[in-house]
Amino acid sequence: MDIENLKSHVHDIPDFPKEGIVFKDIAPLLASAKARNAATKLLAKPFMNQQVDYVVGMEARGFLFGSLLADVLDAGFVMVRKPNKLPGSLVTQEYQLEYGTDAIEMQLSAIPDGATVLIHDDVLATGGTAAATARLIKKAGGSIIGASFLIELDFLNGRAALDGIDTYAVLHY
Repeated sequence: MDIENLKSHVHDIPDFPKEGIVFKDIAPLLASAKARNAATKLLAKPFMNQQVDYVVGMEARGFLFGSLLADVLDAGFVMVRKPNKLPGSLVTQEYQLEYGTDAIEMQLSAIPDGATVLIHDDVLATGGTAAATARLIKKAGGSIIGASFLIELDFLNGRAALDGIDTYAVLHY
């Protein structure tokens, strides 16, 4: 399946979640076994010849392809979540939003020192959540080999926030 066919499975929803935003709905892509499998293979391709110990997916849509990507790469899968959603000892990272701050958390024991980690999320927009996730992984002792995204909104230049991390996206808008 080519990129244009994959794009046909991503629907634009205007004014969601608020006026002026065009939401990229991946539900139709997930509903198609062919499109989902093709997207997973394309996400994994740049990392197939690298040692990936863990794929770290961000809540919540990063879990969807993140776990599939981990399967293809024969890697573990680790969740990064909003505060108060995970048990045990946690590592927390605050980050800036346009208006205020937010935070994400990961279980401290999820990534052993020196483990190689691939960051994954569904969309790279401004890069704030992905950059915060990178800081979490480093705090836990992981080594980041790259970041993968199903969709990159190029006009928002989120790559700049990932300062030096090898970044790959399947679909560009």
